[in-house]
Amino acid sequence: MYRAFALTLLAATALASPAQAEKGDILVRVRGIMVAPNESSSGITPTFPAEGVQVNNSIMPEVDFTYMLSKHVGAELIVATTKHRASGKTGTTGSIGRLASTWVLPPTLTLQYHFAPDGPVRPYVGAGVNYTIFYSEDASGGLEAAVGKTKVHMKDSFGWALQAGVDVPISERVFVNFDVKYIDIDTTARLTTTAIGTQHTRIHLDPLVFGIGVGMRF
Repeated sequence: MYRAFALTLLAATALASPAQAEKGDILVRVRGIMVAPNESSSGITPTFPAEGVQVNNSIMPEVDFTYMLSKHVGAELIVATTKHRASGKTGTTGSIGRLASTWVLPPTLTLQYHFAPDGPVRPYVGAGVNYTIFYSEDASGGLEAAVGKTKVHMKDSFGWALQAGVDVPISERVFVNFDVKYIDIDTTARLTTTAIGTQHTRIHLDPLVFGIGVGMRF
């Protein structure tokens, strides 16, 4: 009787334990992310060479897909889009405030190493590449009031990315995820105005991306 009870308890414990990650598994995560640019910029040339810009943080949802190439190695594709505003910091552009806004689409592919794919806590690190697309750029009303009708264009960016995170299983297939990424994003913003001609500024965004969410293993 006691032996039968022990075997039943062992079987129940095994069924309740999170399943081990295996080669060929697909991990799908849905996160809420905060994109926090570590921006620096050149002046706005040729008219405001001493006046740089600052870029705001943005909070949005994100989806990513990881394919496990082996028990420890996975390839992750990260897809999200965020909206950001560029504002003047000092002088004339500082008095204008918000200069322009843009949507940013930065698909990022990383190769990850999972340290403990069978553990109750499963940390990983990753490195990869990023291609950032800027779209729906728009000049602010304040800028157009100051310099007339303005067309904004931001150059797409190719760079690298670093990543660290942890998955914490809560059932056989579902887990909680915490993740942080650093993405290398550099762009040149071109402002074509009716009053002061064409202006350029080089912007290094280089954001930290903080994420928390849930995932499922397929």
